[in-house]
Amino acid sequence: MKRLILALTVLIGAAHAQDDWYPSQWGADDTLGAANHLSAEGVVNAAKLVTTGKTYSLGVEVSRETPAYGTTRTFQFFAVPGGDGTGAVIGSNEATSNDDYVFTWIGIGSQIDGLGHLGINHRYYNGLQQSEIFTPEGLAKLGVNDIPPIVTRGVLLDMTKQFGKDVLDPGTAINQPEIDAASQAQGVTIGKGDVVLLHTGWLAKADTDPDLFVTVQPGLGVQGAQYLAEKGVVAVGADTIALEVIPFEKETEAFPVHQTLLAKNGVYILETLDTRELAADGVSEFLFVLGQLKMKGSVQMMINPIAIR
Repeated sequence: MKRLILALTVLIGAAHAQDDWYPSQWGADDTLGAANHLSAEGVVNAAKLVTTGKTYSLGVEVSRETPAYGTTRTFQFFAVPGGDGTGAVIGSNEATSNDDYVFTWIGIGSQIDGLGHLGINHRYYNGLQQSEIFTPEGLAKLGVNDIPPIVTRGVLLDMTKQFGKDVLDPGTAINQPEIDAASQAQGVTIGKGDVVLLHTGWLAKADTDPDLFVTVQPGLGVQGAQYLAEKGVVAVGADTIALEVIPFEKETEAFPVHQTLLAKNGVYILETLDTRELAADGVSEFLFVLGQLKMKGSVQMMINPIAIR
């Protein structure tokens, strides 16, 4: 009997340990997560960082050749002549046109992962169950379309300088010591409402070795993810296809950084960003602007964030 009671106690304790990440700090009904840290004051303060007016496109060009994670993600784009596909002229003024359509997996190229993307045992941000959010027509809750415009202070941490390499090695984990060291070296402090981007140099592999680019990578570690979440960041991004370090820090786990940021803390993930020009210019902080396509119920979305210095 004592053994049975002990076993039940252990099981109950384990269950509680698994469930202690919800409800969120913003209440059991919240669906926005760390976007709650955004504010009008934050926009005004971030706008003060603009001193030269130079803009940086952080999105990569998407085509049939764009490396994509996994084997099922495909991108098919077609341009078609107007006039119902015939190219016929319209009206007495002989108007002509071109149109296009695309058949694609949305998670290709530069993208934002919404809070319904990755969970823990079929529970997602704020403990929402799969049955509460999923429909074949799109997510009923936690859709990317509900994310407000992300206009805030951006911070770029140049990890290539921190590690003294043009391109970090795959499996290189970035955790609190590396984050703090890079922040101190660059003279920046990460604060509530920020978007933090990691420059690892890994995007270069997309051109030189696309198969390697999508299978392994340097990236954020679990402890680093929790550290940034506790600082109140809205989103974390990198120039890699999955943000987090691969191989994973524990070989038995799968995408634990995604779980830490998305499910446990409501922090959005930005992937495959082109941070090269920002890093080359030595930019550490800037005005970050993102207004994603509001496709109802979307899990992820292709994006082209803009940095302004």
